[in-house]
Amino acid sequence: MTISTHANSASAPPHLGIVLFSLAMGGFAIGTAEFASMSLLPFFARDLGVDEPTAGHAISAYALGVVLGAPLIAVLGARFARRTQLLALMAAFALGNALTALAPGYGWMIAARFLSGLPHGAYFGIAALVAASLVPQHRRSQAVGRLMLGLTCATIIGVPLANLLGQAVGWRASFGLVSLLALLTILLCALFAPRDRAGRSDPLRELGALKSGRVWITLAIGAIGFGGMFAVYTYLATTLIEVTKVSTAFIPLFLAVFGIGATLGNLFVPRFADRALMPTAGGILLFSAGALLVFPLAAGNPWALAADVFAIGASVSLGAVLQTRLMDVAGDAQALAAALNHSAFNTANALGPFLGGVAIREGLGWTSTGPVGAALALAGFLIRIVAARDAGPAPVEAASANAPAPREKAPARPAPPLAPVARSRSESARDPVA
Repeated sequence: MTISTHANSASAPPHLGIVLFSLAMGGFAIGTAEFASMSLLPFFARDLGVDEPTAGHAISAYALGVVLGAPLIAVLGARFARRTQLLALMAAFALGNALTALAPGYGWMIAARFLSGLPHGAYFGIAALVAASLVPQHRRSQAVGRLMLGLTCATIIGVPLANLLGQAVGWRASFGLVSLLALLTILLCALFAPRDRAGRSDPLRELGALKSGRVWITLAIGAIGFGGMFAVYTYLATTLIEVTKVSTAFIPLFLAVFGIGATLGNLFVPRFADRALMPTAGGILLFSAGALLVFPLAAGNPWALAADVFAIGASVSLGAVLQTRLMDVAGDAQALAAALNHSAFNTANALGPFLGGVAIREGLGWTSTGPVGAALALAGFLIRIVAARDAGPAPVEAASANAPAPREKAPARPAPPLAPVARSRSESARDPVA
């Protein structure tokens, strides 16, 4: 028995890596679509015959789809297996982006972006629960952070590639590329995502998350505090052209710098979050506010701007931190709370560009998005102070909902090497998993 246990333990890390890679590929597709649409804003605005602030409504339509779709799908899908949900959500995402690429006019573009946003939050929410269920409780932030590497790597590779493709071939080709990435995710998840049984929860139990004040405060931190990053990123391409005076050929490089900052942030910050969750969230918000305040001062110099964009990108790590917090406070309503996290961030995705656009329309200039973003980050920090009194140990029901999940809900057939049935809970706690 001991030999078998050690053999299985030895095989767990590569298996876990394959599962996380498969899940992260969906994040790569989603991140490419979400952030590339911002960098392609000047191009599809011109092609569709609207000004850039008006074209920005397509980004808001996507965000609205996420905000509405995440809780709705999480509740309706409560009785379905998580693997089945992942496949269905990626299929819907592929369809929405294919329709975006084929949109004949501005109205169709708005509708296609809304449809594309519907599966976004639910996919990340379900994928985060799958990732967290495969590791010990004290390493959940790291597991979710590795899942989110798909999104941040998209800002390094996918978004610059989509921007280059959009400039060379046309913005429609960029959304076609996203559809192909979504289809690749379906294949990987079909092959490697853990099989689980249906009936994990029920709609009424999931809706129970809405009764928790801790859940709402955590969501408010993301909805407000994260808006600052989106306020700047949405208009970054135009700021580079109009203020920094760089060629459009350099835009993908700045987008990649942002992505490198986001990726490194998601690699290292969750390590601190696993030790001090909410203090880490507060630190990220203050760091983000400082970087956003520097933005107008750095915009005139390409090198200074690149350093500041890197720092702003690092604040993306707030997503993994708040995702873990929601797992702690949601009790039995894990799926809905995890999906609502992305509703909150896409509320920020709508709020930040909207307020940034208002400042630009009022004649404050393209760099005015920096102070607007800093104000949002500081507002999120103030909400975090309100949450500080609730930042103690997780509720008993939340802990019980997370800790035994991999075993109580294991499939009846022989389990994969990641979670062998023969291993006891104490053995699992001692074994390395990542």
